[in-house]
Amino acid sequence: MKNYIVSARKYRPSTFRSVVGQQALTHTLKTAIDSGRLAHAYLFCGPRGVGKTSCARIFAKTINCLSPTPEGEACNQCESCVALNEQRSYNIVELDAASNNSVDDIRALTEQVRIPPQIGKYRVFIIDEVHMLSTQAFNAFLKTLEEPPAHAIFILATTEKHKVIPTILSRCQIYDFSRITVQDIVEQLQYIASQEGITAEPTALNVIAQKADGAMRDALSIFDQVAASSQGNITYQSTIDNLNVLDHDYYFKLVDAFMAVDVPQALLIYKDVRDKGFDSLFFINGLAEHIRNLMVAATPATKCLLETTEEVANQFVVQGTKLSPQFFYRALDLCNKCDLDFRTATNKQLLVELTLIKLCQLFDNATPLPAGGDGGTDTLRKIEPVKRQGSVAQAQPTPTPEAPRVAPAAPATTTTTAPVTPTPTPTPVATPVAPVSRASSATMTAEAGVKRAMPRILINARGAKGGDVASAAKNTTQRRTNAYTDDALYAAWHKFIELHPREQIIINTMRCSLPRKISENVYEIEVENQVQVESFNAHKMNIMTFLRDSIENDMLAIEVKINPYIERPKFWTPQEIVASIKEYNPYLEKFIDDFDLALG
Repeated sequence: MKNYIVSARKYRPSTFRSVVGQQALTHTLKTAIDSGRLAHAYLFCGPRGVGKTSCARIFAKTINCLSPTPEGEACNQCESCVALNEQRSYNIVELDAASNNSVDDIRALTEQVRIPPQIGKYRVFIIDEVHMLSTQAFNAFLKTLEEPPAHAIFILATTEKHKVIPTILSRCQIYDFSRITVQDIVEQLQYIASQEGITAEPTALNVIAQKADGAMRDALSIFDQVAASSQGNITYQSTIDNLNVLDHDYYFKLVDAFMAVDVPQALLIYKDVRDKGFDSLFFINGLAEHIRNLMVAATPATKCLLETTEEVANQFVVQGTKLSPQFFYRALDLCNKCDLDFRTATNKQLLVELTLIKLCQLFDNATPLPAGGDGGTDTLRKIEPVKRQGSVAQAQPTPTPEAPRVAPAAPATTTTTAPVTPTPTPTPVATPVAPVSRASSATMTAEAGVKRAMPRILINARGAKGGDVASAAKNTTQRRTNAYTDDALYAAWHKFIELHPREQIIINTMRCSLPRKISENVYEIEVENQVQVESFNAHKMNIMTFLRDSIENDMLAIEVKINPYIERPKFWTPQEIVASIKEYNPYLEKFIDDFDLALG
């Protein structure tokens, strides 16, 4: 029986032309060889399985080839090329830094640098996973790397360039290998399948390419796995069954259920997915990717971002054009929120089901979700037109055609577009001036202040008629800009301190840090540490509201800056005061003892 060789070894590139997905980089290396402009040290970095070590070997073979081809490739026929192909060449020394990362290993390598090549012009030293070298090994390697003999060339390969010390990086020419695209992987797999006499469906190879995540070596390993189980006929169904990949038809059916607002069908699809053994987090991430593909497919300019076959891409286009951009944004936000909350959720199944229900509600015109897609209450949804629109005509609802027939007696007195009820009854209307003013000032602070002010606006808007709602909307956009002095601001600052004596941390911070003006309506306070920053930010909404109301100016802003070197007045405790007096007056201690005083 003939020995079996895995595809990753059998089809490993042996020439620059056979390297997949790195055309720009290989062209640069070939040009350097042709021009004779060879550096003494190279750093090949990039993801796993993209051809770093293979390119290093090809580079070493090409520069030592005795009769290179006109295209700049090694001939694979001369003595040097044959020796390297048979792994008996002394011109190439490979070192795995993952297991040989000590100073002694590097010292043994540098001792070989002085030996000239037997065949060819150069000796090439390839160090894989160079980032695994210890700091001492790096330092021992520096001098040799900087000034090697003329016949020595070093090629360092790593997947984590940021772990290589800067002194090494500065001595190397750095080549960044990119992830291999899905299309390039599919083409290479099709070539290998034809060479091995295997039939493969394009959709199946596309699934393998996506599973490989840009690594050609991973794609070849997965290809061998699927080919072994499918007996020479790789189909889409056999591939997803073997790789435990969820069929994209589930997601197409799920989006159809969203558009039909069919919550039971969406939950049943999710149950079917779970019954097949798929993880819920895997399912929700797959749904997010599906919605992303629908979004890019809906626009012809971004259709090229789809990494799939033409048949599946057309399915994305057909379904994506039925959806609005608002759905994409809200749906992706919901899926991302579910992904973030999944790890901390106690009932993970319920979390996913709730997300699916919210996605269905995106198409329910009766209960639209807010733009944030967080499934908030009706309170937050109703405040949106009041927040964004300031005119009376925009804030009020459009009258119905029956409105003139309901109140024909007073057409001239109607100056607004608010709807007229047939039987108006007096209802108590809350005055919106005070809460709206506070909400208006709170909108200039942190997001938490905005959210806290919204319900107060809504309470008045609900109890008011159309004209009152418009008035509330108008008032929310008006900002107080009264002139004020620094003394007035400082007076309000100290007044706040007097009114909150129990808040020790924030009060001590405010006592020691007076606002300093840095620009118009912008002040700055200095604190010593992050704890004080967090304490101030926690009370910032209340502080800013009080100060703005006191000076009647909503444009006021205060920033916090950390300065650990600022000088603060020392606050003495009673015990410290007594101890200090004792130092200057020794008789005080005798006086306290004689009269049995409880001081200090």
